[in-house]
Amino acid sequence: MRILYSHRVQSHDGQSVHIEELVTAFREAGHEVLVVGPRFYERASFGGESRLVAIARKLLPGAISELAEIVYNLPAFLRLRHALKSIRPDFVYERYNLYYCGGMLLKWCYGVPLYLEINSPLAAERARFGGLGLRRLAQLFERLVWRSADKIFVVTGVLGDVVAGAGIVRERIKIIPNGVDRNAFPRLAYRAKRPHWVTVGFVGFVREWHGVDVIISELAAKRTQLPIRLVIVGPGCSALKSKVRALGVEQYVEFLGLIEREKIPEAIRAFDIALQPRAVSYASPLKLFEYMACSRAIVAPDQPNIREILKDGETAILFEPEKSAALWRAIELLARDPQLRERIGNAAREELDARGYTWQGNAARIIETVSHDLVRRGGSANAAPPLDHSVPRGLQ
Repeated sequence: MRILYSHRVQSHDGQSVHIEELVTAFREAGHEVLVVGPRFYERASFGGESRLVAIARKLLPGAISELAEIVYNLPAFLRLRHALKSIRPDFVYERYNLYYCGGMLLKWCYGVPLYLEINSPLAAERARFGGLGLRRLAQLFERLVWRSADKIFVVTGVLGDVVAGAGIVRERIKIIPNGVDRNAFPRLAYRAKRPHWVTVGFVGFVREWHGVDVIISELAAKRTQLPIRLVIVGPGCSALKSKVRALGVEQYVEFLGLIEREKIPEAIRAFDIALQPRAVSYASPLKLFEYMACSRAIVAPDQPNIREILKDGETAILFEPEKSAALWRAIELLARDPQLRERIGNAAREELDARGYTWQGNAARIIETVSHDLVRRGGSANAAPPLDHSVPRGLQ
């Protein structure tokens, strides 16, 4: 198939990993993919974003910044229209972003099928965490874009409930969790040892809400009881480094900083215990699948979206997120029991393989859904769109 992949992601972080891994999986399966996104995204390095965008966010008032996001749809649509003419896609696959409606406009103007990937309900999320100046307009845009899609792919059932609550018919919502590149994560079992240190690790772009600071506090309070060390892989650690110095636990905490994507499996395999201290209620955390792929025993919060992936006592140790001491108790449980770490870690890898949590599997599931839809409409799953999908004369 020919796929036009549309997005408005501005920085190279976890979002970009999702984009690039899925695009690669489509291409590995023999599909032609043309990616259209912001030009500054194409020039940014991993972990970075456009300086111009960052400055604009700081200087422009919220409402004006949001209007600029809406205006961006004009140049984005022109680029998408050009791409449509060059590739004549079977469908548009778009990563949802608030105020972004490029795929919706293509569908309205040219009838090309639109498949939308939603990773979070951004209108509600930005209103809660980042401020939203034009709340009603944002909600209107969000529902309009969601309702325009032929199908919506969400990363968790919890998020699917949110989307359905916005009036989207359940039959149009498909759940596809995140995954890993099966080529980058060959199966290597975890073998329990009794090292001098038990290494507890976290991978990701560290944010305040991730809860890693709780582990540092517990290390300071209980450091004489168990030989536990914490390894943090990822950028954004200045506040944590200050806390480590203030509490005097430098010998127990190591910051590896930002590392290349291809080195992530090696970094995780240096852990004995892998951490997901907190998680947004509707998220499908990428790190969980990477931990599972490396056969590491996972500690994660006991909440519905996490239970969609992990089973307490079988493929992870889940703790009550409302109780601050519960996270540390879960870590202590695994730190004291190497055989438990081995059993749970290897079971997690078996679960990942059994349920097909890979980007290649996700790409296949998406193509299966699209093919079924195209055949049902009376077309061919392998054919390019008919000529009436080409650019109307008045817009050329």
